[in-house]
Amino acid sequence: MPRSIALVTDSTASLPPEVVERHGIRVVPLQVVIGAKSYDEGAADGATAKTVATALREWTPVSTSRPTPAAMLEVYQEAAASGATEVVSIHLSAELSGTYESAQLAAKEAPVPVVTVDSQQLGMATGFAVVSAAEVLEAGGSAEDAAEVARRRTAGTTSLFYVDTLEYLRRGGRIGAAAALLGSALSVKPLLKLENGRIGMLEKVRTSARALSRLEELAVAAAGEQEVDVAVAHLANPERADLLARNLTSRLSENLEGREVVVGEVGVVIGAHVGPGMVAVVVSPRPAP
Repeated sequence: MPRSIALVTDSTASLPPEVVERHGIRVVPLQVVIGAKSYDEGAADGATAKTVATALREWTPVSTSRPTPAAMLEVYQEAAASGATEVVSIHLSAELSGTYESAQLAAKEAPVPVVTVDSQQLGMATGFAVVSAAEVLEAGGSAEDAAEVARRRTAGTTSLFYVDTLEYLRRGGRIGAAAALLGSALSVKPLLKLENGRIGMLEKVRTSARALSRLEELAVAAAGEQEVDVAVAHLANPERADLLARNLTSRLSENLEGREVVVGEVGVVIGAHVGPGMVAVVVSPRPAP
């Protein structure tokens, strides 16, 4: 019987539906809870980024939750029932969510071997790695080959973002109270970076315009002379995100080699933690052929 390897990720990878369909990727949703109601991220009748932004502005309680190990196991079982003999499961940073832990626990009970990958990233930084893993599998690579490419890609990826306030990250426990208080006291626009799977302070600037300019400069520096994929994401800040994407498209034209900068609004789970006004940029070097 020929080997068939299923590829699984979670909804925070922000993969467009057409990409998911093209590569046959299975996506496990995280949940966002607004008030007393829970929604699966990405569901057709679920919460939207606008809904989350409005709830945060109005101080409606907003929280998120990981997929349970049982939910993850169900996906692995469905993959096996469809003929998969192995699974590669790539997820957002274990430092930011229990999703990877759920994958590990489910893998122990799965009917087929499961290789789990902690991307130490989130959003399209994880998404680019998932696509690279899919391409390896489609070329006949093994599950471990695909996992290793995903690990290498995320390790080389730079994820930067700014937020209007650190308050939302503080509420969700993703950044310390002292750092959030400092940001509020100085009325700064914090520039943040994902490093070793954690969110850390990179710089503090005085205005949104300056923050956007610094994101652009830092993204260009991160690209260097490498061939890269670039994504720009935002929550309730489309004008600034579009401007950043246009500028990066122009300045990184040689690095992109004709590919577009991916630009769009973040999913509801990430949005619940970063708050309205956030703009992020991901610079992900493409794996060598």
